[in-house]
Amino acid sequence: MTDVTHVASSREALAPHAPLILGRSLSLLWPAADALVIVGLGMLAGAAYHLGVYHEPGHIGDYAKVGAIIALFRWLLHLPVLGVTAHSKGSLRYQFYLWTAAFFCMLAVSFVAKISGTYSRGFVLLFYVSGLPLLMIWQYGWKSVIRHGLQSGRLALRRGVLIGTADKIEEFRTKYDPARSGLIVSGTVVVPDEALEDSSEGNARLHAALGEAAAMVRRARLDDVVLLLPWSAAHAVNACADRLMTIPVSVKLGPETIFDRFSEIHLSRLGPAIMLNLIRPPLTRIEVLSKRCLDFGLALGLLMATSPLLLLAAILIKLDSPGPVFFRQWRHGFNQKPFKIIKLRTMYVTEDGPIIRQATRDDPRVTPIGYYLRRWNIDELPQLINVLFGDMSLVGPRPHALTHDYEYERKIAFYARRHNIKPGITGWAQVNGCRGETDTEEKMRARVEYDLYYIDNWSIPFDLYILALTALSPKSFRNAY
Repeated sequence: MTDVTHVASSREALAPHAPLILGRSLSLLWPAADALVIVGLGMLAGAAYHLGVYHEPGHIGDYAKVGAIIALFRWLLHLPVLGVTAHSKGSLRYQFYLWTAAFFCMLAVSFVAKISGTYSRGFVLLFYVSGLPLLMIWQYGWKSVIRHGLQSGRLALRRGVLIGTADKIEEFRTKYDPARSGLIVSGTVVVPDEALEDSSEGNARLHAALGEAAAMVRRARLDDVVLLLPWSAAHAVNACADRLMTIPVSVKLGPETIFDRFSEIHLSRLGPAIMLNLIRPPLTRIEVLSKRCLDFGLALGLLMATSPLLLLAAILIKLDSPGPVFFRQWRHGFNQKPFKIIKLRTMYVTEDGPIIRQATRDDPRVTPIGYYLRRWNIDELPQLINVLFGDMSLVGPRPHALTHDYEYERKIAFYARRHNIKPGITGWAQVNGCRGETDTEEKMRARVEYDLYYIDNWSIPFDLYILALTALSPKSFRNAY
């Protein structure tokens, strides 16, 4: 006999949920609700400031426009980063940087459009300081309601039934917790291992299981059927697809364990052949071009803007110690193509060979002026020239000396994947505090994990976010010695 287990056994539990429609609507309304709150906070800050200073509320419509611009930039910056984990997106640190970046974008647009004088600095400052904590309070309350609704099933985005072997169903429930993703499991159909065999007895058992599942779907008007069967059991999978094709329901084939290794998996066609894509190049040709355009434009502007600082640094280096102003060293670039990185000389030595000792805290090789150049990352500015030449990018995995690359390639799996994208002046690892000497393998592993995450989740807004953190985050200057 087929083992059929209903998670919700009552007729009411299997009946269509009215809040299901509400749950789907909330997933679409969330960004709009945040935007309306930000607009409201802008209006509130503007009215409060003008009432306190001028004893009149001022032009409410102008405050609403500022709030709308902030909400727009915050949404655009939030879209990819954007690759950041859900936990990180909910953190106060992430929200602070997102809020600050949105204000910087708003001020930049206002300056270019010559409308920055329209709004008082007091209003903008009050909006910036008070808006984030109030927005976080709103989001905390909103998310608490949604979280409770999802866990209780009142705001279910989807309702479905699980069909599969006992161990696969248990693994799916434990590893993926479908309720937290909006799938309320209204029932399960456990298929015995014997039903996977292409035999008369196996076909009979599978037919009985599918009959129970079909009846459950029709009775409860479920949205999804998740097949949790081994992919190698092609006969059983085909039989399930044939039987469930006659029911208006979405049928999904559950994940295999190997999927956990790959961040992006999708189907593609090569002529008539349908294939499962496991790995793709980090950037498409269009993405490479867009990143190159961003790099070239920003690098050229930054090099022109910082040229007086570079000239002053060059003079101080010559006065401070004998030797060249610039230090060049071989590094690996895209696809492990060697290139010479350019830095301001900050040490008495210019090592570039099979033995290179990393800089340490209070390193005696660092010159007096070199200490300050390294402390504030000024020694990295000449790498803007590497960016213009196309050897580097503004953002990417930091390149290491060749001898260190050879060492860690032997010790750390997938270390060489760092070279699947151009190295950067700054990177996701650096703004998360992974800087300085890698005197232990664990430190390098942590840096590599951040680099691979960046490669798998690259986007233009992600680059802009990292550049903003490079200038604003204290972590970007940690362990700089």
